[in-house]
Amino acid sequence: MISRTMVKISHFFFINFILFFALSAQATVTNIVASVDKNPIMLDESLQLIITATGEVDNTDLDLSALDKNFNRRGTSISRSTQMINFNTTKTTTWTTQLLPRETGRFTIPSFTIDGQSTQAFDVLVVPVSSGQGQQARQFYVTAEVDKSEVYLQQQIKYTVKIHMAGDIQRGSLQSPELAGAVIKQLGEDKEYQDLQNGVRYRVIERTFAIIPQSSGTFSINGPLFQGEVLTDSRQGFGFFNRTKSVSRSGPRLEINVKPIPANYTEHWLPSEFVQLNEEWQGDADTFVVGEPITRTLTLTAAGLVEEQLPEITANYPPQFKTYPDQASTATVDQNNILFAQRVENIAVIPNEPGTFVLPEVTVPWFNVLTEQTEIAKLPARSVTVVASSASDIAQTTPLPQSPQQDFETTNPADRPSVETQAIKSEKLDWLHWVLISVNLLLMAVIAVLILTRASAKTTSKPRPVIHTRANNEASAWKSLQASIAAKRNSSIQSDLLSWLKLASGQSQHSAVGILSSLNAQALVDQFNQLQAAQYAPNGASSQVDMSEFKNKLSELRQVLLEQTKPSAVQKLYS
Repeated sequence: MISRTMVKISHFFFINFILFFALSAQATVTNIVASVDKNPIMLDESLQLIITATGEVDNTDLDLSALDKNFNRRGTSISRSTQMINFNTTKTTTWTTQLLPRETGRFTIPSFTIDGQSTQAFDVLVVPVSSGQGQQARQFYVTAEVDKSEVYLQQQIKYTVKIHMAGDIQRGSLQSPELAGAVIKQLGEDKEYQDLQNGVRYRVIERTFAIIPQSSGTFSINGPLFQGEVLTDSRQGFGFFNRTKSVSRSGPRLEINVKPIPANYTEHWLPSEFVQLNEEWQGDADTFVVGEPITRTLTLTAAGLVEEQLPEITANYPPQFKTYPDQASTATVDQNNILFAQRVENIAVIPNEPGTFVLPEVTVPWFNVLTEQTEIAKLPARSVTVVASSASDIAQTTPLPQSPQQDFETTNPADRPSVETQAIKSEKLDWLHWVLISVNLLLMAVIAVLILTRASAKTTSKPRPVIHTRANNEASAWKSLQASIAAKRNSSIQSDLLSWLKLASGQSQHSAVGILSSLNAQALVDQFNQLQAAQYAPNGASSQVDMSEFKNKLSELRQVLLEQTKPSAVQKLYS
């Protein structure tokens, strides 16, 4: 019986608990009030609209879009508070919105409704700036101007705003002007100077913005809003505390006309007053070497634009050239209150064949907003010479000197020397022959003495032949190359391969491709080119080279080179 009673009591409290929270969740707004901080206001002043609702509400329950017809809204802040008196809980939510009037006149703040509760509508009077009440009202004001009121789409507008202050200010802030969808950037640093207006000395702070509209048509630029704390003359309470008051001023609305892209313009839209295209080469820009990369840097600079507006730079090359472009870098800088956009592209260029080639011109079309004509930023075509990197190729192209017999046969008979002259020369040659024979005999004697001396000293010290030192260096270089191949470090493989090839082949070229070509190792040349392609490929693309096959080919080449450089019989005798 007792347990049954306890169950009923628990059910009763549980149901009351659920009903309590259900009723709390369904609580509605009991009151809503709207007010402004001042009325009337001047055209360049801001107005604070304060709406307070009592009860449970969401942030999105209040719709302020009805104000947009006559006012420009500059942000809304929301605050909440909870009070409990005698177990009665009161929750309030306050919306504070800053309004800037669009024009002078009498305008109605409409009624706002939340959960069946509504505010009372009332009027706000907006008067011209010239109708301010005395000089005190004009202690602070904001002016604004643009360098041009008619521009083309995405053309820069220079917007200058000035804050005039005749009183002391504790602190202040200035917002940016507003234009829907436009790119707005501050240019340079603020300027500060003194100015005299109607007998009143003002402290002037000047700030400049770049505005780049992103759509065509007629628009209004909403002036920036200045807010500050100003010292007042009245003192109450403790004498050493200065009282302040808040002031807010907005710049005037300025109308602009944005013209669309001309119908006959078909290129990438680049409206500017100045566009320049430059290039730089890392190394000799006129002479290339087969298989050796050279970096070309292309730089596009445009005035009055931002980096996002710049197009890619299209550069074409002959089919005998391989190109590996790097990721482009872009930037926007401010110089003399003008934005300059810049795009830099680096391309690694590797020629595959020797010869003379023409690199085509590079062009970037743009629209001159001053002349309203299409112009071309251009790099002229360039003729370059590609030379072979192999020493054998150079040797084949070098003509052999003619022998004296060939030279004599091609000589005109009328120009041949007489018999007496030949006899005198013959006597001189016989004398020279005897001198050369004597010198040779003397050299042979010296060599014999050196050989005997070396043989006698062989029992005490055994000199290390040069070929052994070279072999040791070659083995060390080969070990380093094998380690780089195992780690798949492309840059290390290329440098280690060149070092080993120089030691193994005895050649002094500065190109691995050149040495491999002179050794007729075409398969290794192809694999080496693939390694270079992987190194200069964008985003670090992995190599397509079969490292195992590459290592086997190198081992075969090493065996051939070691066989060719084995010590001769004489070297073995003295080793």
